[in-house]
Amino acid sequence: MTGGRAAPLGVDRHNEPVSELQVYEYGPADGPRVLALHGLTGHGKRWETLATEHLPDVRFIAPDLRGHGRSTSLPPWTFEAVVEDLVRLLDDAPAVVVGHSFGGAIAVHMARHRPDLVRALVLLDPAIAQEPGWIGEITDQVLADPDYPDAEAARRDKVESDWGEVESRLIDAELAEHLVTTARGRRTWRMSLPAIISYFGQLARELVLPPASTPTVLVHALDSPWVTPQLRPALAAHLGDRLTVHEFNCGHMVPLALPAETAAIVRSVL
Repeated sequence: MTGGRAAPLGVDRHNEPVSELQVYEYGPADGPRVLALHGLTGHGKRWETLATEHLPDVRFIAPDLRGHGRSTSLPPWTFEAVVEDLVRLLDDAPAVVVGHSFGGAIAVHMARHRPDLVRALVLLDPAIAQEPGWIGEITDQVLADPDYPDAEAARRDKVESDWGEVESRLIDAELAEHLVTTARGRRTWRMSLPAIISYFGQLARELVLPPASTPTVLVHALDSPWVTPQLRPALAAHLGDRLTVHEFNCGHMVPLALPAETAAIVRSVL
């Protein structure tokens, strides 16, 4: 397969119920496998440009995580529930796991839970073990102002925040895929607000680290506050020479702001 396609994941081959996930796939079926995990409030189609324009020989599996995009919004909304969704999705076939922000935290929990499925980790400005007071402030802001009067206000919010370095065409694609109309006629992102609030709480959980045997790449976006001061030294002490660190001079939206540089790092672990 050379293009991208979306397929829902419903019931597995053993007739056990699983959450319904929207899954985007890019690249050839026999290419090296990458499981790509988006950030909080995001969706799997954000990986399309990285996959199709920069890593076309790689098989990308990019789900909308539970509570996001076109996937189920049913609880539980925990790291453990999302990891279980992904374990069922991979069906015992290992992959390099690339996670951005919240997806980076999910990737680490997955490596701890099922190290046999994780060939290597690429953590793109991961949001792990955040300060609870700060997370509380963010959730208060989200609940107080969860939507926009129109699409232009949504675009302006993107540009004035983490998306200022992202190409205009990618912002256009984001709005086309992810912006929906509420029952009150306002605009908001295609996601479950209760799930998002719950996941923000998950980001304030205690620091966890991948197994010491897991090859791991950490990308630290220097203009972003999400990589905490304790994460880098903790990873270094735990992983030793299995850790590689790159510093990017950009904000938080690493795979969209610097896709070529991100692609080079992903390819380095394939």
